[in-house]
Amino acid sequence: MTATNGKRKIRYAVVGLGWFAQEAALPAFAHSENSELVALVSDDRTKCEELSKEYGIQHTYSYEEYEDCLTSGEVDAVYIALPNHLHCDYTVRAANQGIHILCEKPMAGTEQECEAMIKAANDNGVKLMIAYRLHLEEANLQAVEIVRSNQIGESRLFNSVFTQQVEEGNIRLRDITGGGTLYDIGIYCINAARYLFQDEPIEVFAVAATKGEQRFSEVEEMTSVILRFPNERLATFTCSFGAASVSTYRIVGTKGDLRVEPAYAWQGELKHYLTINGETQERTFASHDQLAAEFTYFSDCILQNKDPEPSGIEGLIDVRIVQALYHSIETGKPAQIQTLDRHQRPTSAQTIKHPPIEEKPDLIHATAPSGES
Repeated sequence: MTATNGKRKIRYAVVGLGWFAQEAALPAFAHSENSELVALVSDDRTKCEELSKEYGIQHTYSYEEYEDCLTSGEVDAVYIALPNHLHCDYTVRAANQGIHILCEKPMAGTEQECEAMIKAANDNGVKLMIAYRLHLEEANLQAVEIVRSNQIGESRLFNSVFTQQVEEGNIRLRDITGGGTLYDIGIYCINAARYLFQDEPIEVFAVAATKGEQRFSEVEEMTSVILRFPNERLATFTCSFGAASVSTYRIVGTKGDLRVEPAYAWQGELKHYLTINGETQERTFASHDQLAAEFTYFSDCILQNKDPEPSGIEGLIDVRIVQALYHSIETGKPAQIQTLDRHQRPTSAQTIKHPPIEEKPDLIHATAPSGES
């Protein structure tokens, strides 16, 4: 760990330099006072060279050299932004070298992989956090408080739409990389229902729909889901890779409802529309650097020896639900689900605000899912 003004900084390697890592993660280190970007890991030499110049990074490694990165003595933690099917391997290898891990969601493709990741972190005494950035974001955490305080009465139902156009050829449309609407974007809706209801679903049902477009030859175009929660509460959502950009959820109680829009965005303003007894109040939450908040929070967990709230268990629960939903799609029947008890839940105390990234970084060999460069 490096020391600056008497304060220790956690030194990170970013593993995987795709669109999101370049657009959101790399610039975020400038806003995090306790985190420092010191290494890049990618097989794309052009990315490594140009981004290391851009961010003043001395150490770059290919994937074959990952072990060298972990044992270099230069790195305290890794941020894993690789395709989903690689999360387990790269997490376990980091844990085995005593390196802390912040891993993007979905945590992995299977429950077994998630369990192997948790075990490796526990066995080696390192922190493992899954990158649920909305667990630190003000609009979503205030939504949790509104529901918990019964402002809308007893919460009864949750409904969400999360859709976007994903261009043909994008990695999200490949089955082998752990793609699919539920793993990539449906997981936000599942997670939101869980943190708003502060509970775990006991039964799930899903249907998938796909037109005959070539781009959806490996993964479904869209999925609709019903989650049954204890106390006879229902959560429903639809997610799609073939529809216009929509990101919203609504939770309805016995006295009112709260709509959040855009609900899952990683940048820009988020808005609340709170309706109680027929009267609606609108509240705008300013844009913040959500990735800087993640790095700050995780570094603080390492420095203070605290367990991160979006833990491996949080990631495992969502993957278990996603797997049950795909089973439901295959069988055409509801699936019962045995979920783990979750004692830690996100609360407003976890809110972290950093100023937003002002300038859009130039992307090297990377495009957004919608085709923006």
